[in-house]
Amino acid sequence: MADDVCNREPTIGHAMTAADAVEALVVDDERYRLLVDSIVDYAIYMLDPQGRVASWNRGAQRFKGYTDAEIIGEHFSRFYTDDDRAIGLPGRALRIAETEGRFEQEGWRVRKDGSLMWAHVLIDPIRGEDGTLVGYAKVTRDLTERRAALAALERSEQQFRLLVQGVRDYAIYMLDPQGKVTSWNRGAQRFKGYTDDEIIGEHFSRFYTDADRASGLPAQALRTAATEGRFEAEGRRVRKDGTCFWAHVVIDPIRGEHGELIGFAKITRDVTERRNTERALEDARARFVQSQKMEAIGQLTGGVAHDFNNLLAVVLGNLHLARKRLPPDRKLLQLVENSIQAAERGATLTKRMLAFARQQKLETGPVDVPELVRGMTELLQGSIGAGIPVATRFPPKLPLANVDANQLELALLNLAVNARDAMPEGGRITIAARDAVVAPDEIPGLAPGHYVCLSVTDTGDGMDAQTLARATEPFFTTKGVGKGTGLGLSMIHGFAEQSGGRLRLRSVPGQGTTAELWLPEAEAGDPGKAVPETALCPSATRPLRVLVVDDDPLVLMNTAALLEDLGHVVKEAASGAQALHVLRCAEPFDLVITDQLMPGMNGTQLIAAIGRDHPGLPAILATGYADPAEGEHADDVRLTKPFGQEELARAIQTKFQVERRILAFRPVADETGGSPGAMTEVAGSWLG
Repeated sequence: MADDVCNREPTIGHAMTAADAVEALVVDDERYRLLVDSIVDYAIYMLDPQGRVASWNRGAQRFKGYTDAEIIGEHFSRFYTDDDRAIGLPGRALRIAETEGRFEQEGWRVRKDGSLMWAHVLIDPIRGEDGTLVGYAKVTRDLTERRAALAALERSEQQFRLLVQGVRDYAIYMLDPQGKVTSWNRGAQRFKGYTDDEIIGEHFSRFYTDADRASGLPAQALRTAATEGRFEAEGRRVRKDGTCFWAHVVIDPIRGEHGELIGFAKITRDVTERRNTERALEDARARFVQSQKMEAIGQLTGGVAHDFNNLLAVVLGNLHLARKRLPPDRKLLQLVENSIQAAERGATLTKRMLAFARQQKLETGPVDVPELVRGMTELLQGSIGAGIPVATRFPPKLPLANVDANQLELALLNLAVNARDAMPEGGRITIAARDAVVAPDEIPGLAPGHYVCLSVTDTGDGMDAQTLARATEPFFTTKGVGKGTGLGLSMIHGFAEQSGGRLRLRSVPGQGTTAELWLPEAEAGDPGKAVPETALCPSATRPLRVLVVDDDPLVLMNTAALLEDLGHVVKEAASGAQALHVLRCAEPFDLVITDQLMPGMNGTQLIAAIGRDHPGLPAILATGYADPAEGEHADDVRLTKPFGQEELARAIQTKFQVERRILAFRPVADETGGSPGAMTEVAGSWLG
């Protein structure tokens, strides 16, 4: 019936009666009632003027939990909390709705079961045609879930803000599309020195250096971030106080819902310490690689020098013997002398190679460096020429250096000649010395302690960084072909390190070069090694029976020939084992001369075996370089290869002088007859 009424339309010319109007009004009321009752997401109900519930829809029942029968006629204040009722909120809500035409609020409301919900409440007054208040329309929506989501979002945002603000190792802040700072965290304040009030609203380009701003780097960074989605780089950035730090920077664009650019997120980290550590590690790695390379070259150089020494020993020995047997022919004598000079230059070259390889024999002792330099004045000036003045600068008092004086003179002479060659147009050379204390890790490769720093400074062309890095490499030279071996600085480098010091070079192109020799100070009371003052001559000893040991047949034959020419009787052995066999089976010997480097048993081991099996038999070690495995004894007398006949004779006589000094303090043989007494008697017959 209702549907029929609803669908009935008045026909044209048919007049609507009063009954029809009443019926239509009833139909409309029914429609509204059905509409309101079908709404379940809103509580829609009416109150009478006193606030009692007059109607109740299914949405209200779902939200509040009351049925129609339970709630109609009850006062709506029961939906409020005790606190709200205590302050009269329900009554105030109705008064506001009546007087102002509307009341709207969000707040906590109470369900039938006592639980709370967050509700949005709207109360409108209902008036009759004459304006009389007939009640209130009340619409309530349950926003508990939305409020919980908003609260969670708010908590998340608050936590995020706290997180960003709490980060101190990163500068995290935002820029607007033009690059002005819109937020600032504590990490940014710590890195850059600005407070929020000082920097928000300022352009971020102030963090860049003048050079970067001039090149347009800040704007380029924003363009890259906007177009490519990210900008990442490292570079120097400037703090508020003007100091610089090395920063890692990331800039990301921030876009709105429709893709529009609304700003940039910028994250900066101070990586100065990391970069310094990386650079220090790279430097250490480079020094290690260079050290390995130099060590390998040193081993190769030492081996080559040893073999070259053997060849030079043969050449020089044979030349000296040949010179003694030459007929009176000036031309022939000149040729031999020229060959000897060439061989001696080769010997000097091997000494430099061994010095670089740190395999030369050093006789260290206290040296007065200023006195040594003064004693070389004429030699230095004569070597570099009168056109280049040499000035010295020494303090009134300077500690003694613990160094080999002869090698120091050679090193100083090399440095002076290098300085002269660096000044083809003339200049001046300054030789200075000072006392210095080196702290741990202050100079790479140099142990902490007290040093004497001897320096040679020129005003020449100087060296660039690449040349300076290679200056101490063996055979590297900037001089023309035939004007240098490239071993001068490498020899000094090896000599300094073998002495426990360091060679340091400082140079600037066009401003000259300074070479510094850092030499360890001598310990107080160190007397050094005495140099024998007694003149020695080859004829001072009687003919001896000498056993010569060397695995190189050429060197063996040459040494034997030199000894035989001196009038000695010689027996040869090609190895340590063979030498011990000869000593057991042959007649007694007066002296053994042995090479150091031999397969199976080296010279040091052979001398030790001789000391055990044949006590009191003198032995001389012939070597081209100082081997760390060799023993060091106060009475050692050594032959440095290559050696000539004079050096050989002097070594023999020095050995027996040492033996005589030792025997002077040995006890006389006891009644059973022992070697000490016999040795004393024999020693007396060795010397003239």
